[in-house]
Amino acid sequence: MPFLEHLSDNYTAVLRPEARLSAETRYLGWNVAPEDLPHIPEHWLKYPEPEASLHYLLGLLYIAFTIFALVGNGLVIWVFSSAKSLRTPSNVFVVNLAICDFLMMVKTPIFIYNSFTRGFTTGHLGCQIFAFIGSLSGIGAGATNACIAYDRYNTIARPFEGKLTHTKAIFITCLVWAYTIPWAVLPLLEIWGRFVPEGYLTACTFDYLTQTFDNRMFVGTIFVFSYVLPMSLIIYYYSQIVSHVVNHEKALREQAKKMNVESLRSNQNQANTSVEVRIAKAAITVCFLFVASWTPYAVLALIGAFGDKSLLTPGVTMFPACACKFVACLDPYVYAISHPRYRVELQKRLPWLAITESVPSDTASTVTEATTTNTSGPVSS
Repeated sequence: MPFLEHLSDNYTAVLRPEARLSAETRYLGWNVAPEDLPHIPEHWLKYPEPEASLHYLLGLLYIAFTIFALVGNGLVIWVFSSAKSLRTPSNVFVVNLAICDFLMMVKTPIFIYNSFTRGFTTGHLGCQIFAFIGSLSGIGAGATNACIAYDRYNTIARPFEGKLTHTKAIFITCLVWAYTIPWAVLPLLEIWGRFVPEGYLTACTFDYLTQTFDNRMFVGTIFVFSYVLPMSLIIYYYSQIVSHVVNHEKALREQAKKMNVESLRSNQNQANTSVEVRIAKAAITVCFLFVASWTPYAVLALIGAFGDKSLLTPGVTMFPACACKFVACLDPYVYAISHPRYRVELQKRLPWLAITESVPSDTASTVTEATTTNTSGPVSS
């Protein structure tokens, strides 16, 4: 835009508000206070302000996300923490994931308020709070998903060698937070990287647009350690689970054939999906959720730091943000509501939900029980 290109950096803080008011169009940031302008990447200021209906639609969408996520994750935290039958070492990770998803949605009132006031209304402080909590919850959820995959691998593939204790589960959870916190604190204090507004200036995240060596290094490093590493662990452990269970089932079928019997499983229910298919579905679901949640953000950040920034329009950047919130809504249902014992506890505590779930049999096979615990798809009532 001609009226922006001629501006000198020395006059940015003074002239930018007036410069973004043209006779025909208002540009993003036209109503931002002068003291907040240095915190906004110049990239966003060349785009016209979106229609009010887009702001309101996103605000309403986030209200729905917030209600579903807070209720779902709140129930998981409450029931898994209070029910004695659910206080297992493995479920420590499920509770931690629910806490991460709960935290992710606690900050959404900032976005909702900004959306309905159509701009950067909460200012720099609101932006820092929003991005800090988002970083903690997002990176923490990725690391916790990797821990859940590791626990499922040990439970199914190494049931005797990899037994998890409460102490070990809590210790691993503490390590998750020790790993996560620095990635949020460094940009908050602007030691390495920084938090800035993005898109319609109603949400904030780490700065992936500033073209300095340090900032590019930060983007590349956080991409590897907060996305590639947990994703690789999740894929590895779940692929090992699938391989182990498929080989185990194959061995059982071959042994049954040698013994001239139909099956070696005394409690096998032909109406249910086979164990290997359920494991495969669970693995695909878990991997897909993580990929769907953070891949858009990872790609967006890489494009901003190393690619063609013209591809990053304000509207495009809102899709990754919505994807993360949507997954935060789904997590409690995928990881916990499919858990038979969790459904039983919900039935006891909240009978008005009309949940009908029979108490799981303690004589179920180890593989089947490990399958349904925390990682399986929805179980029919």
